[in-house]
Amino acid sequence: MHDEAALDVVRADPLCAETPARLLTAPITPAASVYVRSNFALPPLDATHTVAIGGAVRSPFTMSLAELAALPQRHVTVTMECAGNGRLGMDPVPTGEPWRYGAVSTTTWSGVSLRTLLERAGLAPDAVEILGHGADAGPRDDADGDVRFARSLPIADAMHPDTIVATHMAGERLSVDHGAPMRLIVPGWYGMASVKWLARLEAITTPFTGYFQLQRYVYEVNGTVEPVRRTLVKSMITSPIDGGSCARAVTVQGWAWSGAGAIARVELAVNDAPVWIDAALGTPVSAYAWTPFEAELVLPDAATATIRSRATDTAGNAQPEQIQWNRLGYGNNGIRGVVVAVTDEGR
Repeated sequence: MHDEAALDVVRADPLCAETPARLLTAPITPAASVYVRSNFALPPLDATHTVAIGGAVRSPFTMSLAELAALPQRHVTVTMECAGNGRLGMDPVPTGEPWRYGAVSTTTWSGVSLRTLLERAGLAPDAVEILGHGADAGPRDDADGDVRFARSLPIADAMHPDTIVATHMAGERLSVDHGAPMRLIVPGWYGMASVKWLARLEAITTPFTGYFQLQRYVYEVNGTVEPVRRTLVKSMITSPIDGGSCARAVTVQGWAWSGAGAIARVELAVNDAPVWIDAALGTPVSAYAWTPFEAELVLPDAATATIRSRATDTAGNAQPEQIQWNRLGYGNNGIRGVVVAVTDEGR
């Protein structure tokens, strides 16, 4: 189970917990502090659990942990973010888990390419999506009976070699909080796509319209609903820390990431100044991991200052000043500042 000292618990049952800000400074998040998102109680699974592959395929089959372990293993280091991360930064605050800004982590997942399993099953020509069913289920206020967690992926994303059925995280077997004994990992997508406690993979011939596809994990604006998919471009300043202090001459560091492409640029601004300063970009530890940035700034001679960051990806997407508010509070990638006390040193 989880180490409470290593996580900031948002809800205890079922567990939803953030990575503490002080632990978001390293390229790889400590394993005990990788954020946790649970929609329902933990399903009672053990090492005998299998995943079924079926639906619109020629040869359905089931796969055990031992059989997965015997296949070629793939390792992907991924920055994964909960779609609701930053919900408390929206105004008014939408319904949903009260996530601050720590529902994002970077770690290495290991397992078997989903493509390997789908190729063995043989997809039907009219298959359009792969539906991942979790073993977790429970009641919802706006649904009849128990709802099982399920999300679908377009065939192209499911067949990407780095979309995997993972059995390990950070070199160790998955913990129950992180989806043991097996889960999906979908680089570049918000975390809801990486279905935990994976029970079934189903090729389907029409787009999925289930609860967690069209009622939750959706952008709902003025009655229009669109499923949440790829991670929006975003940045986060990790040093100096929000609410901390620093000298006027300060080195600003942080991370930027996007599911639509590599990070092309990160800019910094102080307070409401219209001038943005380019930060130097470092090299991410993988194509799916956040990109480090750093810049030397001289803050105004004042008691406090707000340092803001803005990221742009290679697809041309840039963080907006404000996001379009949506009813369920997903995808908050608006420009955010850290407020620091400016010390006498250097003033």
